[in-house]
Amino acid sequence: MQMPEPNPTILSLKPRLVTRLTSVLPKDAVIHEISETRAYECDALSAYRCPPLIVVLPSTTREVSDILKICYEEGVPVVPRGSGTSLAGGALPTADCVILGVARMNEIIEVDYDNRIIRVQTGRTNLSITGAVEDEDFFYAPDPSSQLACAIAGNIAMNSGGAHCLKYGVTTNNLLGVTMVQMDGTIVELGGAHLDSGGYDLLGLICGSEGQLGVVTEATLRILRKPEGARPVLMGYESNEVAGEVVSDIIKAGVLPVAIEFMDRPCIEACEAFAKAGYPICDALLIIEVEGSEEEIDMQLGLIKQIAAKHDPIEIREAADADEASRIWLGRKSAFGAMGQINDYMCLDGTIPVSSLPYVLRRIGEMSKNYGLNVANVFHAGDGNMHPLILFDANKPGDLETCEAFGADILKLCVEVGGCLTGEHGVGIEKRDLMSHQYTRDDIEAQMAVKDVFDPNWLLNPAKVFPLEDSESRRMHTMAAE
Repeated sequence: MQMPEPNPTILSLKPRLVTRLTSVLPKDAVIHEISETRAYECDALSAYRCPPLIVVLPSTTREVSDILKICYEEGVPVVPRGSGTSLAGGALPTADCVILGVARMNEIIEVDYDNRIIRVQTGRTNLSITGAVEDEDFFYAPDPSSQLACAIAGNIAMNSGGAHCLKYGVTTNNLLGVTMVQMDGTIVELGGAHLDSGGYDLLGLICGSEGQLGVVTEATLRILRKPEGARPVLMGYESNEVAGEVVSDIIKAGVLPVAIEFMDRPCIEACEAFAKAGYPICDALLIIEVEGSEEEIDMQLGLIKQIAAKHDPIEIREAADADEASRIWLGRKSAFGAMGQINDYMCLDGTIPVSSLPYVLRRIGEMSKNYGLNVANVFHAGDGNMHPLILFDANKPGDLETCEAFGADILKLCVEVGGCLTGEHGVGIEKRDLMSHQYTRDDIEAQMAVKDVFDPNWLLNPAKVFPLEDSESRRMHTMAAE
């Protein structure tokens, strides 16, 4: 994956930058020794690495503003970083950038149960939001698999979803307002503790913008009352295609489970060995969860099981109690880690129409044979958000490149059936050069024009989202104009 060459002028500024940054931050919040910056050389797309010039760890919005103002004046690129769990290389540094990590910004600012909101600093982890309000029977709905570690900042940047987004939506559906710092240090407030705000929907623009427009330091989030009850059911099938047909039929029937998750045999076996969840060993497994009162749960599961039975399942099993339900979800939430114990892999993130699931799964199987690389499938089947895991050997010359080519073909397939390149992981560096496969030249120009407004010098999160040739051309043009 190509990255821009470091600017030697910026590299020579390092001593001055360290001095200026330590004038506005505590000494331990400025990391500049190479042995320490290596901890930030990659995110969860660990196949690509580059130590940054400097790392800064602010604790307040004012400190973020001071950092950005200095970097703006010096013409230094800035890469915002949450917890570094991005699977698309969204927080990959360049050698001449400052990493701005928000991990120390983890305070709860306000909780308002009457109006069902919580305001937090964005370094706070996803799962800890629910942890802060669950004693009052509330929860925060978006639940990415990395929710134990991922930061709200990254969730906003990538518009993250999770297993339960079929019913509750993704981050943008649960985000009410943000405090954001622009590249020149200007602090702006967008949205707030209310249902909607007048004027342009700038909040909708910021959520999913991948750190291209500003650094979000605080967020107002919607919290919800916990449901009366919930129950998952396991369904095993003899093939991926049949399981895909079941998902399509459930959605067409108008039933709305809170989650429909899919795993194929390689993933089932890895997760069962890791979590001992009691999964049936079969070629395809669906985890379907419904919630509500006991009567509602029984009614919904009755309809779902009727649909499932038409496709000759190997097994249908409801969770008998809360402990079994917890183990079922532990297995699913552990999928990426479980697969990582047995093989190197690259996790993709394409979205397709649910009706196309059987066809796309069949084509992925055919491509797997053509490329000579195995695939484990685990994804949010209810909304068509696929996460194929392409297995490869990082120590085998050429395997990574073959994996990348295979992944590109899968993502192109998603677009060709009416889907898109990403559902929740973002574009990052992984998909930036595929953007022209989904968008026309005019579409890409329009998106870059938005960045021109918020970040005219193209200093925020360089080499991400847009095709590298386009973003570098834009950045060099602004440098020449200066």
